[in-house]
Amino acid sequence: MSSVIDQAVQARLIASAPLSRAIPASLRYDRTDPFAVRLAFPPAASLDGAEVTWTFARELLEEGLCEPAGAGDVQIWPANPDGEREVVVVEFHTPDGMALVQFDAQDLRNFLDRSYGIVPRGGEIQHLDVEGDLAALLRGA
Repeated sequence: MSSVIDQAVQARLIASAPLSRAIPASLRYDRTDPFAVRLAFPPAASLDGAEVTWTFARELLEEGLCEPAGAGDVQIWPANPDGEREVVVVEFHTPDGMALVQFDAQDLRNFLDRSYGIVPRGGEIQHLDVEGDLAALLRGA
């Protein structure tokens, strides 16, 4: 079984009409960093033309599928904007401003389910290399 999941997802950048637009994004989960999820946006989606990657807790993503979650740079909550499809809104904060991005909730659920197939919920600690990480940290000091 692979220890990494890369999943392409479609996102919608929420902005004042008519600037809202669909953008591609990529979710990544790696067993070697079992608590984290990475969400990458291509250069075309950023103001400065560089790829943007956000890293946040897998648990935050799970919580945000059901109820508002997060209090820092990444906040996530479920929404039902048209009364039919279920979406999840992710709010990103930087010193330069903030962005709202909307995802299909089922895409995020599928990604989480796949990640739990690699590292079950609650089993993250078993996949950490604490001694190796500490040795690398001390070598760099």
